[in-house]
Amino acid sequence: MPSPKTLPVGRSQPGNVVAPDRSPSRLPAAPVLLQQPSHKKGQWKSTKFLRRVKSVFRSFPVINPPCKMPVSLHGNRLHEGHIHGGKQMTGTLFGCRKARVNLAIQENPRGVPLLVVELSIQTGKLLQDMGSGLVRIALECEKNQSEKLKLLDEPIWTMYCNGRKVGYAVKRGPTADDLKVMQNLHAVSMGAGVLPSQNAESPEGELTYMRAFFERTVGSKDSETYYMMNPNGTSGPELSIFFVRIG
Repeated sequence: MPSPKTLPVGRSQPGNVVAPDRSPSRLPAAPVLLQQPSHKKGQWKSTKFLRRVKSVFRSFPVINPPCKMPVSLHGNRLHEGHIHGGKQMTGTLFGCRKARVNLAIQENPRGVPLLVVELSIQTGKLLQDMGSGLVRIALECEKNQSEKLKLLDEPIWTMYCNGRKVGYAVKRGPTADDLKVMQNLHAVSMGAGVLPSQNAESPEGELTYMRAFFERTVGSKDSETYYMMNPNGTSGPELSIFFVRIG
């Protein structure tokens, strides 16, 4: 598959994204084997339950209750009160412009994703919102006392964007297409662009990506935060993603 080409995101300034060290046209054509996570698990096995959840979540009714996240996670306090020192991870938002965006979390740009979540917002809309200012995504789920799942093993989440409910998000194992995207981006640590698609005339639009380092902070067994880090302290698109289990 041809290599990615970079382009700006939304209204962000040129310094907000960092292109790879080498020209995309010079990226190696040979396949690159992604590295397994340091704590390899069998969590990516597909199950009938997860497939059924994914097939029905799109038809759920959209209700607009207030987000139940703590108030301290909202507003200006999010940016001003952020405590640095968490673990650095690689986060990639990718998908066709008119299709739902996917979030992949990796230990490093060359690793197999530790987590893939399909979000309930179009790729183009999310990147546009990020170009306009701060974006806060909250993924909430109810605690099930009868199941002892780790937080990021929960299969389905209620999704809020800047405090407004926008639908449901689903965790899934990385597909072959997901791994192809990660493999094509193995040399990109931070940046945004378009990946060539086999179906250039798809009604869902071109395959777009945005990759950055995220700071992972674990609050408790029921809360984690991923805060997008801008290079060298520069201003630019800001994104924070909260995983919260309540009840």
